[in-house]
Amino acid sequence: MPRTFSGRIALVTGAAQGIGRAIAAALHAAGARVHVADIDQEGLVPTASWGAVLHHLDLGDRAACHAVVEAVRAAEGGLHILVNAAGGVRGQVGQPIEEIDEHDWRVIFAANIDGAFWLAQACAPVMRAARYGRIVNIASGAGLRPSLTGIQAYCAAKHALVGITRQLSWELAPHGITVNAVAPGFILSNPASRRQWDSYGPDGQKRFVEAIHARRLGTPEDIAHATLFFAAEATGWVSGQILSVDGGRS
Repeated sequence: MPRTFSGRIALVTGAAQGIGRAIAAALHAAGARVHVADIDQEGLVPTASWGAVLHHLDLGDRAACHAVVEAVRAAEGGLHILVNAAGGVRGQVGQPIEEIDEHDWRVIFAANIDGAFWLAQACAPVMRAARYGRIVNIASGAGLRPSLTGIQAYCAAKHALVGITRQLSWELAPHGITVNAVAPGFILSNPASRRQWDSYGPDGQKRFVEAIHARRLGTPEDIAHATLFFAAEATGWVSGQILSVDGGRS
């Protein structure tokens, strides 16, 4: 089924690299007017070459999240699609539970769940008034089972993102707003995932790929394709779902 997003306004977070950037590019290629947001303002610059509107955003700041949504609404007259692709491990590596301090814990939650909730909170009235909306959260396999990163906060935050996806679907779907999540498998999409991959070594990498039905790692574009499925107008009766996109590994 061909998907067109002509006339649709989209906001994609985490678009400075990897999965978020691929989603923004795919929405643009399909005809959407795309706004992108990230704490890494410099990383957003390449998206301006194809017409994306850039927003510098700290997702842990509720007021800033609301301000970005209002800026999009004021500029475009509405907002149809929100993709919460920001997140990640914020430079952390797995440590024993005894060594985790409050900052390590909270910074992961701010990046992976707080901003997704604040943005959905800001978008809900705009979408409810239009009786139309698509919210897609980029979760993780770590939101469905223990995390290969070994980072307790990352696993907990992604589980929280899965939970809020289902809760917001219950609240918003009666108003024409679907809420779904894509749970990617391992994607080499940023420096952190590259470090994790390198740490496995050749033998570990071979075993990892052999455990994937498709016998290959995924790409950011694989996640973008799944995201556009949830974001499409035709999938208006699909809500509260978590789609694993991991080559069959799960």
